[in-house]
Amino acid sequence: MKYKNIIAGAIITLGTMSCDKFLDLQPISEETSDNAYGKASQMESALVGAYETFQSSEYYVWDHVVFSDVRSDNAYAGGDNPEVFEADLLTITPINSRVFRNWSEIYNGILKANTVIEKIELIEDPALSEVRKDQIKGEALFLRAYHYFTLVKLHGGVPLILTPTKSTDPNDVRVPRNTVDEVYAQIITDLNLSASLLPDYYTDENGNDLGGSTNKARATAGAANALLAKVYAQHKEWDNALEAIQKVENSTAGYMLLSDYNHLFDGEHYNNEESILEVQYLGTDEGNFGPQLLLPPSISGDTWRKFVTPSQNLIAAYDAEGDNVRKGAAVLFESVDWVDEYWGNASGSTIPFSYKWKKAMGWASTDRPYLLRFGDIVLLKAEALNEIGNTSLALVEINKIRTRVNLANFSGLSQAELREKILNERRLELAQEGHRWDDLVRQNKAVSTMNNLVEIDLRTGRAVNYDMTDAKILLPIPQQELDRNPALDQNPL
Repeated sequence: MKYKNIIAGAIITLGTMSCDKFLDLQPISEETSDNAYGKASQMESALVGAYETFQSSEYYVWDHVVFSDVRSDNAYAGGDNPEVFEADLLTITPINSRVFRNWSEIYNGILKANTVIEKIELIEDPALSEVRKDQIKGEALFLRAYHYFTLVKLHGGVPLILTPTKSTDPNDVRVPRNTVDEVYAQIITDLNLSASLLPDYYTDENGNDLGGSTNKARATAGAANALLAKVYAQHKEWDNALEAIQKVENSTAGYMLLSDYNHLFDGEHYNNEESILEVQYLGTDEGNFGPQLLLPPSISGDTWRKFVTPSQNLIAAYDAEGDNVRKGAAVLFESVDWVDEYWGNASGSTIPFSYKWKKAMGWASTDRPYLLRFGDIVLLKAEALNEIGNTSLALVEINKIRTRVNLANFSGLSQAELREKILNERRLELAQEGHRWDDLVRQNKAVSTMNNLVEIDLRTGRAVNYDMTDAKILLPIPQQELDRNPALDQNPL
């Protein structure tokens, strides 16, 4: 199968630069290193190149779903890719090429962010105001933090590289791993500085709000604080997470839950009030190839077996809650011509398809993944409040989410009971958005959940043995990277 190459779209203009002029910018990699960073337009172009990682990296296109939903109890591999089956069956090896590609592409994103952070301090072009210089630095710091947060969740401690690599000398490129705490400390430092440099929303030279197509396309103070909340929560610093969440709530950007859950995923309400940051796929040569991999034949036009098949266990979780709204937004059932080892081992079986992306568009969809959305933050607030013992306020937050999808409010729950309810609510709310594995790990539920999971392989009639261990919580360090860099050591396997 061939995946369509995604060409990064430019980000909407700021300040006095016209939209057409900004969209004509090319990623800075197309200029020479000698002259690439002297002008305001070149720095804006370098920033475009840094954001481009969200569109071009396969991890951010769809592997975040593979290594979260497929690796957990939310979905099966589907498709025909042996390395995706490794994620499904928890048998991921250091030579899995997806692991290496994701590592390489995310570090490439860090390199681009580092270059912007370094060069913006040196530029003297009077066309670039000090305010805009601060914003560019804040955006690049956010991007670096986002990528390191991705890596530390996937691999644990990773090398912290904070300046652009300028040498091939082994002493410069063979960098050992930092500890998990050191990586988190750097992420937190970057995000606090980023939040202080970024606006709640971007304006033109007359102070007019540039709107969602800019404010949801690039980092803002709200995005930095939302990511900071997620970082603190994953590191179990609950009071700090709540402080960051309060800043998101107080943002003049005005984030709020949409009244209709379906509007989040219908492809007609991009850059909505609940969106904090989303990838701005435009279609054609700036399109998202991910939906073509997941959507059923009636939508995709393909007859080959699709990936990320919702699991029996996930469908049962929706049904047990009577959650027809979110199930309908996330899952579409259709009969198929192929055999599915969990849903039907005969041609003509009806199986579920992942459906939060709804437009295939021939490998060039306009469907936009949320990098950050407010519904996630509301549930994170419920979790943090419950963890510090404030169950009554935690109930208020989780019930906001349940009310939207016509489910009854919770009441009278103990801290332990509510902890389980919040974890399940996050599952139903955020399925197919790449959160489930992190949620299970954060609540120390990954091992027990996967070992207690009963999924029957219809080819044998036997339950799958996931053989989950603490060692499998993290992905291995790619073998290609270990071969290149002897200073690295492998995760337990």
